Amino acid sequence: MIYTEYELLWLFFIYSIAGWCAEIVVSAFQKHKFVNRGFVNGPLCPIYGIGAIAFTVFLPELKTDFIFLFLGGMILASFIEYITGKILELIFHQKWWDYSKERFHVEGYICLKTSIIWGFCSIVIIWFFNPAICFLIRLIPEFIGRIIIWGIGVIFILDVIGSTLAIKGLKKKAGKINQLTTELHKTSKFLENALTNRIQNRIIKAFPNIEPIKEGTLIISQKKSSVFAEGCGFYKLFSLFLIGAFLGDIVETIFCLITTQTLMSRSSVVYGPFSIVWGLACSLLTLLLYKYKDRSDRYIFISGTILGGAYEYICSVFTELVFGSVFWDYSDFTFNLGGRINLLYCFFWGFAAVIWIKGIYPRLSALIEKIPTRTGKIISNVLIIFMTINIIISAGALYRYSQRQSEVVPQNEIEAFFDTCFPDERMERIYPNISFTAD
Repeated sequence: MIYTEYELLWLFFIYSIAGWCAEIVVSAFQKHKFVNRGFVNGPLCPIYGIGAIAFTVFLPELKTDFIFLFLGGMILASFIEYITGKILELIFHQKWWDYSKERFHVEGYICLKTSIIWGFCSIVIIWFFNPAICFLIRLIPEFIGRIIIWGIGVIFILDVIGSTLAIKGLKKKAGKINQLTTELHKTSKFLENALTNRIQNRIIKAFPNIEPIKEGTLIISQKKSSVFAEGCGFYKLFSLFLIGAFLGDIVETIFCLITTQTLMSRSSVVYGPFSIVWGLACSLLTLLLYKYKDRSDRYIFISGTILGGAYEYICSVFTELVFGSVFWDYSDFTFNLGGRINLLYCFFWGFAAVIWIKGIYPRLSALIEKIPTRTGKIISNVLIIFMTINIIISAGALYRYSQRQSEVVPQNEIEAFFDTCFPDERMERIYPNISFTAD
């Protein structure tokens, strides 16, 4: 079943409210009192809405196989929870939740118990809740429904902005060390009003881990590093993305040449030999696994196999939903899942993870950090602009390429530009294995 944007918005808010209610009930049993566990002040927990939407978009094809649906829900939700925890800690410099006391956890962001719960939730959502909720949504006149959902959306956005500013204001209570918060205070007077203080007090009660640090113990360092792309920050990950995208394209080209005796393009973009799938894979594998580089090869292999298979499956669904096209099809392989992934290539992801984390990444990281800081930032920023434009143009060219297969004429000058600069012959050379779905 394909859901409309209107239905997805409804599902997001409904599941966010349901998640908030579940958190309230659990907190009431544990602490014997009411605690608003939401990031925002309203009765919503957005992470539940995001997880449910991810299930709705990426997992319907697994509906007939409970085992794969359960595993898919576990992996997808765990990934979302891990990334969300990482991002929140990166922005606010505090952990919002911590599963360190649970068995089989990963850095305290996720644990086996909650992942299993998410797996069961994916089955219930896909089989029962989504059909029932969508049936009820269709009973509401669409005009009225859109007014309601957009009204909720505007209130939600304002709530997110207010809560974010209030949380940023917590750092001011740690003293005047954080100059960013001081500047924010100058430009936003309401940070000291009663409403903001109320938000701050609520968040501290709900998430003790983000309690403001006492003056004199603030750990956030203001010292600038003299090493370019030190650690595993943005510039390091972007550098790995670019290198991985280039090397991935070259490896795939050579592999196709050996196996099919045909030299063909394996690029994801219209300018340059870059495979976005491989580039993102290198960045994500590094982000998720680099802290475990000292663990056994078996641990890295199993993690890479699971993460690589899940990542490839999500990429396949995403490209088909967005562009109506399929870039690879493993239907002829044994042990495949919808033609999107197969067991053999999942093992390849596992071997690639071991080679990357144990062998390539440490050496590559050291070489990247030898680049002079100023030079590295200038080159990186130029390449970021280039790749952003490259991806946008490639997306537009692919969109028009898929539209032309259905004989849809260009509706404006931009679409006419893509038809002129990227005709079918050129697109067939860049994407020789692409095929389009009936939709």
